[in-house]
Amino acid sequence: MVAPGTALREGVDNILHARTGGLIVIGDADELAFLFSGGIKLDLEYSPALLYELAKMDGAIVLSSNATKIAQVNVQLTPDPTILTFETGTRHRTAERVSKQTDALVVAISERREVVSLYVDGVKYILEDIPVVLAKANQALATLDKYRSRLDQVSTRLTALEFEGGATLHDALTVLQRAELVTRMAVEIERYIVELGTEGRLIEMQLDETMVGVSADKAALVHDYLMEDTDETFAAAFDQLVRLPNQDLLDFGRLAELLGYDRKLNTLDYPTSPRGFRILGRIPRLPKLVVQRIVSEFGGLEELLAATDGELETVDGVGEIRAKDIREGLRRQQEINLVDRYLQT
Repeated sequence: MVAPGTALREGVDNILHARTGGLIVIGDADELAFLFSGGIKLDLEYSPALLYELAKMDGAIVLSSNATKIAQVNVQLTPDPTILTFETGTRHRTAERVSKQTDALVVAISERREVVSLYVDGVKYILEDIPVVLAKANQALATLDKYRSRLDQVSTRLTALEFEGGATLHDALTVLQRAELVTRMAVEIERYIVELGTEGRLIEMQLDETMVGVSADKAALVHDYLMEDTDETFAAAFDQLVRLPNQDLLDFGRLAELLGYDRKLNTLDYPTSPRGFRILGRIPRLPKLVVQRIVSEFGGLEELLAATDGELETVDGVGEIRAKDIREGLRRQQEINLVDRYLQT
């Protein structure tokens, strides 16, 4: 609501640059009425210029919950004085208490420090200058680019080992760890994009391009290497992976435990074979339901590679043409993987 490019942000910036200060409450005026003392009822359409002019008065400005109307102005707010607050200024103390007592969004604009503080449910967030946020977002993008490059390297290596039948649990966990690190970095950048509003379009385009295929590959990898692959175990493992502290993400024993293996297992020496979800998921125009049926029929990638065209055709939803497409898709992936490994070395 207060990101650059929105009408509300324009009004807030106008107040900030004029150094008049202000207190803006965004919520249902009827539900917040018990806090109001005095003030003027307006019920006018919102405009940045009007907000700026009204901020010259001492009291708070009350906007509708979607910030499209100015409900009341010059209002004195009287929140519960017993509510704990760590703010020192009158305006900010009031803002924090109102946010704790109601579900309204409160914007406090400091007159002297030229700082915009947001309060929601008692949580405070200070808006940073756009150049500062842009610099942080670009730095995060550069880090993400390195993470993605490393993910592609370990993923290419794992694919080669899977086709050769020499993959270990350590190889799979390395890819899983890198995929989760990339995902977490992307989440950080998404927060910057939200805060940047219209200024974050180029960052968003770069992020979308960098993240192509990461989510689907990570899900397929979990399906491939779970000790027991059921809907319940997959959901539980994925949920634990998302909640895993950054420190535990670096612990391969913890990652192995998450997939259902013994934590004390030596992952470097533990041979394992994928079910084939990740490899099959990269074949164009192959529905997920058909992938599941193929995996269910053959049990693993090793058995799938050894299967004849006739055996593939017997799987429900495959048929003669799709069987040839699958065989061709697997062959192409082996060729592409060889080229990728050559380029990386």
